[in-house]
Amino acid sequence: MTDKLGDFTATPRMITISGIAIFIGLVSAFVALALLKLIGLFTNLFFFGRWSAMLVSPAGNHLGWLEILVPVTGALIIGVMARYGSERIRGHGIPEAIEAILIGGSRIEPKVALLKPLSSALSIGTGGPFGAEGPIIMTGGAFGSMIAQLFKLTSNERKTLLVAGAAGGMAATFAAPVASVLLAVELLLFEWKPRSLVPVALASVTAAAARRYIIGLGPLFPVPAHPVFIGPAGLLSCVLVGLAAGGLSALLTLAVYAAEDAFRLLPIHWMWWPAIGGLAIGLGGLIFPQALGVGYETIGALLQGDVPLKIIVGILLVKSTIWAVSLGSGTSGGVLAPLLMMGGALGGIEAMFLPHEGAGFWPLVSMGAILGGTMRSPFTGVIFALELTHDVNMLLPLLLAVTVAHGFTVLTLRRSILTEKVARRGYHMSREYAVDPLEILFVREVMRTNVAAIPARLTGRELAHLLHTDHTARQGQHLYPVVDDERRLVGVVTRGDLERFAKDGTEPAHRDPVVAYPDEPLRVVAHRMSDTGLTRFPVVNNDRERKLTGMVALSDLLRARTRSLEEERHRERVLRIHLPLSVKKPVG
Repeated sequence: MTDKLGDFTATPRMITISGIAIFIGLVSAFVALALLKLIGLFTNLFFFGRWSAMLVSPAGNHLGWLEILVPVTGALIIGVMARYGSERIRGHGIPEAIEAILIGGSRIEPKVALLKPLSSALSIGTGGPFGAEGPIIMTGGAFGSMIAQLFKLTSNERKTLLVAGAAGGMAATFAAPVASVLLAVELLLFEWKPRSLVPVALASVTAAAARRYIIGLGPLFPVPAHPVFIGPAGLLSCVLVGLAAGGLSALLTLAVYAAEDAFRLLPIHWMWWPAIGGLAIGLGGLIFPQALGVGYETIGALLQGDVPLKIIVGILLVKSTIWAVSLGSGTSGGVLAPLLMMGGALGGIEAMFLPHEGAGFWPLVSMGAILGGTMRSPFTGVIFALELTHDVNMLLPLLLAVTVAHGFTVLTLRRSILTEKVARRGYHMSREYAVDPLEILFVREVMRTNVAAIPARLTGRELAHLLHTDHTARQGQHLYPVVDDERRLVGVVTRGDLERFAKDGTEPAHRDPVVAYPDEPLRVVAHRMSDTGLTRFPVVNNDRERKLTGMVALSDLLRARTRSLEEERHRERVLRIHLPLSVKKPVG
């Protein structure tokens, strides 16, 4: 049996799914382009009164105090769209994609594919302090799900194609195909298997390649050259940056859900909540115009190291406040770009007292650390920062700071900013991926070999005599194998059959048994139990001889789980160091 087992469970079906995923990746690139154009169009219309799809910052408008009305108007329209269109357009996109995967069978309604980009473009285009990545992930996922629903697929295959669309959308937006795949694995797939990883990676590559022709080349944020190695003082500073980023990540997460809790206390329908959030955006924009919109220009300036202190303070105070309030109000928008900006501002503060390692060094390290801490996706945070800047020299500092920030938030917060929303809807998800112990343990390691078997040649009278004289034959064992003279399995009877025979003489009939094999992984047996509804199997040596070697039951599988728990909880000192006793030399 072991010669049939491999490292992976992929089948040729993966090739078909990959072909569909490549097409979805191409579609996602154009979806990303359309969303970026929509954001540019709405920004130009609402703030400058002109018809143009060029991405511009709302900060340069001349509306004066009328600027307050722009985000309120956009938020009112979004509230109406959410109430009468689809409530799924509320939020920043990734939790909604997670929920669709976890409980929706990876099915997303077609209207979401239309309303989500429209509402997000309206939200950002009217000044919302959000990023386009969350909506693009949700929109790309919606298109992937729609295409998947046209074919006869399993729920897992639909999930793969939904995530392929999400990864493709992100790859096309940020020219970050590797980070997009990592985000898909760390946040959406809930597995690391070739059957899903290969199609998603191919979709991401396709979208990133298409971006070069329809949007342009990366990096999105070019940076000055940084040193290859920063020394012990620099590495220690990275630890401090990671701790600070972890603290800010925790504060931002708590702020968003504190705002959401506050909105829930209002005696008005949730449809009006985004308008209140829009008012906060308008007031914040009046105080600090750079807080409006996606803010790519500000992120780029932070990475160049030429942003004045008042801009940095404005980001940390005003941008973070209106972002948390508006996101808590349930409007539509993403979290990645705002987190990059706030991380960059934190790094700008840190650059004032940490060792100088080049312009924009600490803002970039802090950006990656904020992503790793807030989204609980450390590898995504590292690779995303590298792909946005193409600065490979930053790999070591980023890895250290991101890991520290991730560790900080894991120890201080039960859930991330993304999974908290899912939990508040009554669902639980685990972000820890490990090999199932039932996958690597075999039947032979847990089966019971001390099994009472019934000879097939026994007559009814002989069986009755055995039951009356040997009570152990019908106690403590629930399923009895029936074997021939060479101990080959020919059937099974239950203890209930034997008790009825002992009571009223109803002779038990041999049932055709479902069996297990010594070299099978316990996971296969668990699936067989689930498929058949049976919880006990005779174990035979092979299909040809079918000689009985033991029994395996559900309780044995649980015992294997117990062994895994013991390995996690039992502490022991394996290696002991024995110091040699000093020997005194005799005097004289």
